[in-house]
Amino acid sequence: MKYLCLVYGEEKKIGAMTDDECMAYDQALRTSGQCLASEALQPVRTARTVQVRQGKVSVRDGPFTETKECLAGFYLIEASDPDEAVQIASQIPPAQVGSIEVRPVRELTSTTGQRRKL
Repeated sequence: MKYLCLVYGEEKKIGAMTDDECMAYDQALRTSGQCLASEALQPVRTARTVQVRQGKVSVRDGPFTETKECLAGFYLIEASDPDEAVQIASQIPPAQVGSIEVRPVRELTSTTGQRRKL
């Protein structure tokens, strides 16, 4: 089953970590076949939030909410069950200074029963 591991933390603390730590763990996950995709995100100041209400598009600079911790990156992983996903997430280096939200990926199915293909 696929799980999304969302990496949250204070930008200064995560920024103080070396990319080497994250890249080494990423490579180990890819070698094991458990990492399907992963990316680090640019600083939150580069974010733009888009909303559409009654057909009108509004865009504002910054994240959707003002928080101390921000979304810093993600790992899309393959794990046999939620416990294995949590174990994998616990090894993501920024877990030492931030937090990792682990969520199962929901497969989309159309009203005709057709499933999304990746």
